Amino acid sequence: MKAWCVSRGWVDGLFMVLLLNFALTTEARAQIRHYQWKVDYLYFSPDCIEKVIIAINGQYPGPTIRAHAGDTIVVELQNFLPTAGVVIHWHGIHQIGTPWFDGTAFVSQCPINPGETFTYKFIVDRAGTFFYHGHIGMQRAAGLYGSLIVDLRHGEKEPFAYDGDLRIAINDWWHRSVYDQETGLISIPFRFVGDPQSLLIEGRGRYNCSLVPTSFVLGSGDCVNCNISNPQCQPFVLPVEPGKTYRLRIANVASLSSLNFILEGHKLTIVEADGYYVDPVVVENLDLYSGETYSVLFTANQDASRNYWAAINVRGRKSSTPTGLAVLNYLLNPSSMLPSTPSPVSPAWNDFDYSLNQSKLILARKGYEVPPPAKADRELIFLTTQNKIDGRIKWAINNITYAPTSTPVLAALKYGWKKAYDLNPPPDYPSRPFNISAPPPNVNAKFGSGVYKFQFDSVVDVIIQNTNTLNPNNSEIHPWHLHGHDFWVLGHGKGVFHPATDSQSYNLKNAPLKNTVAVFPYGWVALRFRADNPGVWPFHCHIEAHLHMGMGVIFAEGWDRLPKLPKSILGCGLSKFYIP
Repeated sequence: MKAWCVSRGWVDGLFMVLLLNFALTTEARAQIRHYQWKVDYLYFSPDCIEKVIIAINGQYPGPTIRAHAGDTIVVELQNFLPTAGVVIHWHGIHQIGTPWFDGTAFVSQCPINPGETFTYKFIVDRAGTFFYHGHIGMQRAAGLYGSLIVDLRHGEKEPFAYDGDLRIAINDWWHRSVYDQETGLISIPFRFVGDPQSLLIEGRGRYNCSLVPTSFVLGSGDCVNCNISNPQCQPFVLPVEPGKTYRLRIANVASLSSLNFILEGHKLTIVEADGYYVDPVVVENLDLYSGETYSVLFTANQDASRNYWAAINVRGRKSSTPTGLAVLNYLLNPSSMLPSTPSPVSPAWNDFDYSLNQSKLILARKGYEVPPPAKADRELIFLTTQNKIDGRIKWAINNITYAPTSTPVLAALKYGWKKAYDLNPPPDYPSRPFNISAPPPNVNAKFGSGVYKFQFDSVVDVIIQNTNTLNPNNSEIHPWHLHGHDFWVLGHGKGVFHPATDSQSYNLKNAPLKNTVAVFPYGWVALRFRADNPGVWPFHCHIEAHLHMGMGVIFAEGWDRLPKLPKSILGCGLSKFYIP
């Protein structure tokens, strides 16, 4: 037998060649997915009441984007709205290396003006259930949203098995235009958006046409068109084969409402939250807060001779809005065969202990997600209050109501345009005692546009302390969303946060990674993230009305590491005069 002697250097060289070939093969399998979108107004009847919505390519909800991790998404967007600017935020996508395509008006870019075309181009860096939506004014509430599903890279496998993949977006719906709603929020007297008229599942619901006033004169321009036979408002159908297991991806894109999802007669196993695997946990129903996404598994193991309801109900506020319904269709049954059973009932709207306990069930799946760093380099405590400025009701963080400037903050920091935003950083949490159980003693707040600047790669803790609103005995749920990052949810608590003691109970073992989390009435939530993504990133309440009223802040890190910004994101505010 002849022996072969091979040098170690030759083996190392061969290994590197094989590794390079593997990398090139993997890269070659990544795709560029190109979309052409036309954003325009459209008459539509999502709940059988016709109104003007914002649609993409004449579709509502907007087209679904489906890609594999590592793919490049290119969206060429034309704005056909005659009098309004547009941006699209890619919710949950980190925009690593492309912070200018985060899609936040006056933060990452100027709005896309009427008649203009703008191209977004970015890599979807990880698999998960995500969505996109308008991020200027309240355009998400006008229908400007859609699903963004990112599958695993080729050759990778999920840690759970299923036979089919389904998805829905759930939201609330008003018959008033968003421009009417926006005006009411800044008016004296204040006009809140009020209860939604309907709840929609994948853009479909059903309004009771008998509630439509009969005093309107047909053809007068004031006529309300309510038509329950309109196919646009027929219940959405989820088709399943008996005996098979399905992954159902759910995104809450609601403008206001915390929603509870129920699949009549079926248990749900939570396996993914905001794009990260979580320890499987079985629930009867699932709370989702605006901005959250989940994947649940269920098995079609009930009586196959009938169909079942998929339902959503409002949680967290007392509401008169009826249940939103879709049909779980056991195949061989007609999809038009509606269940004869009553609409499923969710836990009581004000059972906040139920909500808190369910949130605490969401834990990182062992072996898949890294634990949080042991300690933080910086701690921020945010006191959220409802206040007034010049008699107008606002929301504030540490007594500052965020007011966007006309110049994108990303460009202002990158190019040193110091007149574009407040140079003084926002204030820290007030050192004086604050009674979170009563309206603020001083209702007056101030406008601000300051930026929290972090040392690159530092670890930051953010504690959000919830308080009473201007109305006695009232505190609200606020779902907080961070752009460009995910954070570890270290813990929830009731009452006043005490740094010295409450920090001792932080979950540093299997804290879940998320991009959106709810803070409950009169409570607090503690988050930790690493400031390692160069750019400028909003952190805000995901309720449209609350963000419109100033409930948000801006984080920034590593902006000096960025290359020259694309000219296409500029052209407003100071960037009109100083385009590099």
